[in-house]
Amino acid sequence: MELALEKAAPSSLVGAALFFSCLGGTVATVVAEREQQTLKRLFISPLSGTSYFLGIFLAHSCIGIGQTLLVYIVAGFWGATFQGSIFLGIVIILLSIIAYVGMGFVLGTQLARRTEDVNALVATFGVPLLILGGTFFPTSLFPKTLLDIAKYNPIYHMNEALLAVSANGEEFSDVISHLRFLLFFATLTLIFGWISYRLKLIVEKRL
Repeated sequence: MELALEKAAPSSLVGAALFFSCLGGTVATVVAEREQQTLKRLFISPLSGTSYFLGIFLAHSCIGIGQTLLVYIVAGFWGATFQGSIFLGIVIILLSIIAYVGMGFVLGTQLARRTEDVNALVATFGVPLLILGGTFFPTSLFPKTLLDIAKYNPIYHMNEALLAVSANGEEFSDVISHLRFLLFFATLTLIFGWISYRLKLIVEKRL
């Protein structure tokens, strides 16, 4: 049972908990703030757009960190242990949070128009990514063609990296390719998320 939990905890965390809280939560927050006219009130307040962006980012980061602690506390209660470097695990989790929040800003500002759109949007983009990322079943069962496609999926790299470190005790050199992809993707989504947010502010200011 301990081994099963050690294998399940990483995928449950980055493939489910962080996905719905950091990506889905960011999309829902951005859409709700727009519908409630919070963005318009931002223009007459001393709060800058940068502070608002960072506030949402840090809020969902704290939620993600809380979920991480909850998942591993529950797993630890049943005897599971974190096999590898805790520092390396934290790096992987933080990169995953950044990537999810960045994607959430892009989707929330560019594609979702109403609160009702959030669930459909997250499901449309999320379910295929979760399946290809190995959240519901191990990627070792994938045929080669599907595995080649999965390697372009950030959730695949999140799952594989955290699983390797958490359950298998692998070191930095063993997951370097996953970390490079996650660093690149997290940086890219954060930049595009910021640009999308700034463009949305310009549009809201004109309305």
